[in-house]
Amino acid sequence: MTSKITVLVVEDEALLRMNTVEELTDQGLEVVEAANAREAIAIFQSGKRFECLFTDVDMPGDVDGLELATMVKDAWPPIEVIVTSGHRNVTHDDLPPRGVFVGKPYSLDTVGDLIRRLTAAGEQFHA
Repeated sequence: MTSKITVLVVEDEALLRMNTVEELTDQGLEVVEAANAREAIAIFQSGKRFECLFTDVDMPGDVDGLELATMVKDAWPPIEVIVTSGHRNVTHDDLPPRGVFVGKPYSLDTVGDLIRRLTAAGEQFHA
């Protein structure tokens, strides 16, 4: 039996975050949530293992989602990173290595499939 893929969802809009967590959990993923980048960093530093970070770009506070994605990828290179925004045009150069951008609005079925594909590729890559 394989273990569940654990994803940290970082989204400051509470209703969108709750919906995302519920939908991804229903798809069989283990989901932890954070309302901003500082909260996400504290969760990562707690020692919990994650396979994927799914973060919004525009959030209140001194660290945005792109900075968070880079910090996480630098500290924990095996973690897959998916960045989303409905307001910014994010290019490949804005993302950390192997980072993926998904524009809002997005399909949570598509996001779930992307998480599974990225983490499966990462397991093969790191084996």
